[in-house]
Amino acid sequence: MPLLRVHLDSDRITARRVLQLHQEGKTHHESREAAREQVWRQGRTPAGDPIFVGITNGRRNVQLLYDVEIYSDTVR
Repeated sequence: MPLLRVHLDSDRITARRVLQLHQEGKTHHESREAAREQVWRQGRTPAGDPIFVGITNGRRNVQLLYDVEIYSDTVR
């Protein structure tokens, strides 16, 4: 199934917290759900849970990066 890369705006403190949780094998549920909602807003149907990929290295605008498997033949 194809992957859709989702970029979520964040602040540095939250981004570091999400990264730390990921490194500990835990999940930041709020950002994961936000990534899922972003997929729905783009008219796609998620096929699985969003997978945290990392954070951008911006000085001002930090983003959380998620990959989400989507169904290729469905558009909402």
